[in-house]
Amino acid sequence: MSSVALDERLVRDSYPVAELPLCQLRLMDDTRFPWLILIPRRSGISEVFDLEAADQRQLWHEVGEVGRMLKALTQADKINVANLGNVVSQLHVHVVARKSDDDAWPGPVWGHGAPQPYDRNDLASRRDYLLAQLDGMKLQL
Repeated sequence: MSSVALDERLVRDSYPVAELPLCQLRLMDDTRFPWLILIPRRSGISEVFDLEAADQRQLWHEVGEVGRMLKALTQADKINVANLGNVVSQLHVHVVARKSDDDAWPGPVWGHGAPQPYDRNDLASRRDYLLAQLDGMKLQL
């Protein structure tokens, strides 16, 4: 999908969903939390401020659109958006739908319990569903 090599941990822990104008959109392999990751297709970038100004605007536009979509789909109480990079330095942005009754609430999802991977059939269905939702989004700036 993407022409920029992805960190092996991103590949191992998530599944490709779509190519957005700037980012590869991936689904985190953990059924406990609706969790998407956006990875800009730019080599050697570890910080948002390393991106050109136009790419920064596009990144936040894509994050906003994906966040709105995820909130509508999940009826989340809160959408968490995070760019940490302490373990995986390649620039990537997490967009996580949170509900007040989820396993980790109100704390962070990172390091909370063991991930519960998707069944392969459920994964394909989830990807197809997300792709259908992306069709109506305004991802171009």
